[in-house]
Amino acid sequence: MMAESNQQRLADRELARRVREGDLSAFHAMVDRYGAALFGTALSLVGREAEAEDLVQETFTAAFRGLAGFEGRSSLKTWLTGILLRRTATYFRRAARGNVRFVPLESAPDGAAGVPSSTEATDARVDVTAAIQSLCPEHREVIVLRELESLSYAEMAQVLNIPQGTVESRLFRARRELEERLKAYLP
Repeated sequence: MMAESNQQRLADRELARRVREGDLSAFHAMVDRYGAALFGTALSLVGREAEAEDLVQETFTAAFRGLAGFEGRSSLKTWLTGILLRRTATYFRRAARGNVRFVPLESAPDGAAGVPSSTEATDARVDVTAAIQSLCPEHREVIVLRELESLSYAEMAQVLNIPQGTVESRLFRARRELEERLKAYLP
């Protein structure tokens, strides 16, 4: 596992070097390698595809401009995720000021008797997504990074630029809050 991580870092450093030298095929390779994961993270954070796509595009634009700042101490994915989180925080600040129209997810309409189980599963996914969206930004970030992106506590601390203990306490609180909001689904 450690060798794989070191190998990935070396590959990331090489890819970053090529992009810095103006190799557009390397930039496209970076987008191909990390774009889908970043989109999934963005979608989990903002809940709307159009906004998620915009955030990913802004992330890659900022990465392209600031690639000189990538030192290779973390993976390129971790570095890009940090940029994405800062872009998302800016998005939510603009939304709070009213400069962005943020439309929260709505629950699916109640069905008639005998609703198929696939509809119930869809409703549950919508409710879970809405519950994640309703968390404060700090809690939403740690839930998405840990539960959806499977980052380690150390990687989360690096991406968020906070101590690992803070990551752990935020994650504990976020999970408790989600449990409370989703208690109807718990046994």
